[in-house]
Amino acid sequence: MLKVSLLFLIAFSIMSTSVFAESTIQVDISEKNITSLDSVLITGKITDVSNYKPVKLLVTAPDGSIVYSPMVALADDGTFRKLLQPTLPSFQTGTYTVIVSHEDTQITSQIEFTVTSQEMPRNQSVQPIIEKPAMGEKLVDTGKISMSADAINGSDVITITGNTDLRNSDITLIVNSPGGNIVTIAQITPGINGDFEAEVKTGGQMWKEDGVYTITANQGAASEHKKSIQVEIEDGLVVPEFGIIVSLILLVSIISIIVATKSKLAILPRY
Repeated sequence: MLKVSLLFLIAFSIMSTSVFAESTIQVDISEKNITSLDSVLITGKITDVSNYKPVKLLVTAPDGSIVYSPMVALADDGTFRKLLQPTLPSFQTGTYTVIVSHEDTQITSQIEFTVTSQEMPRNQSVQPIIEKPAMGEKLVDTGKISMSADAINGSDVITITGNTDLRNSDITLIVNSPGGNIVTIAQITPGINGDFEAEVKTGGQMWKEDGVYTITANQGAASEHKKSIQVEIEDGLVVPEFGIIVSLILLVSIISIIVATKSKLAILPRY
């Protein structure tokens, strides 16, 4: 009887240790001091939680505002990684705080990085574009990332859609003006099938130049995935395609001729 009781106590002790094991969260950062246009890689590991549930990163700016709150998937060994791109138009100067949490535990972990000011680049060289796709036309891409732009002619919103085979890394969208200046930067997380979508709103002081704007998608630490497309902007709005303008003029001309012909026939005297 005594042996049975001892075995029961040992088993209960083992079960209690297993059930009530305390989670741990480790977090690290690639650089603790960066400039306002740099990116930082957050890595870490969490134990004794459900691996199918993601960790949550809460990133606060120097002024206390929350700038990012992504859910990051865990690997089988409990590790996670997330590349933080600059906020628009760049990181604020000061100290950012990254807090890591998981719904299976009340334990959190945090790390900080400091941002110093950096002048926005001017006249940045733009990768040459071999072809300019028509609005809404999908690119035939031989690389690993494809992208297209879609907009209603005369609209101030451009919808960017695409696909990538690198699904565990965010995509950085950079829009350059005709003069090569950076207009805006955005960060996109690809979906489970590698699809991504973003809306770029035109207009305002940053879009005051008329001409061809270049939208570039970069992905990966060394930007091994890269694709650029061009969109023509005038007065802050998307310029209609030349072929569409010609078609509309031709259609209006035909309608005018038909109306004029019918009017002349209607006033002919009858004998």
